[in-house]
Amino acid sequence: MAKLTKRQKATAGKVDSTKLYALDNALAIVKECAVAKFDESIDVAVQLGIDAKKSDQVVRGAVVLPNGTGKTKRVAVFAQGAKAEEARAAGADIVGMEDLAEQVKAGNLNFDVVIASPDTMRIVGTLGQILGPRGLMPNPKVGTVTPDVATAVKNAKAGQVQFRVDKAGIVHSTIGRRSFDSDKLVGNLRALIEALNKAKPASSKGIYLRKVAVSSTMGVGARVDITSINASATAA
Repeated sequence: MAKLTKRQKATAGKVDSTKLYALDNALAIVKECAVAKFDESIDVAVQLGIDAKKSDQVVRGAVVLPNGTGKTKRVAVFAQGAKAEEARAAGADIVGMEDLAEQVKAGNLNFDVVIASPDTMRIVGTLGQILGPRGLMPNPKVGTVTPDVATAVKNAKAGQVQFRVDKAGIVHSTIGRRSFDSDKLVGNLRALIEALNKAKPASSKGIYLRKVAVSSTMGVGARVDITSINASATAA
């Protein structure tokens, strides 16, 4: 019989994969089982009642989590003139035009978010093959192509997360860290669910929020009773 690892021993029997847990209980279990030596990310997976193969049912957007993500993001901005100054004043880490594009082409991708003023897309558009596969390509649907670069920078720094449904109809996102109080994780999850509801395609029929599960980077996952999320929202 295979020997259990220390992590497996710590989490054994803590989660029933057939059970739906109230949100507070699910988070408590996931946090208890997050025994890695670093501050594990607490993540959520939401199964949506959409057909991801249909272009009119692609769910995509962004939301600022009210309690942040626990990670400080480095933000790069393509802008010039007054827009560049606004981006710097808002806290952008890197601001540029052709010079920034050359850094990207050279493989210097020392940032987590890329924002672009619309007038810079002639430059940014040439970087699609580099930025696209890394999920960094600016897009107006998630607010990263915008004339208001200052607000976009502030949102990114404040804990904005981008979401996009995958081919299986699932949205994956972080909602914080193990060190977060549970009420902060609940607040972040509620904000994400609200954003997903607002992004519901008009052509989506039937139950939209099908399944929700929370997990940690190295630990276990627990399925959440969706009505408990709604109850939390009603009670708050």
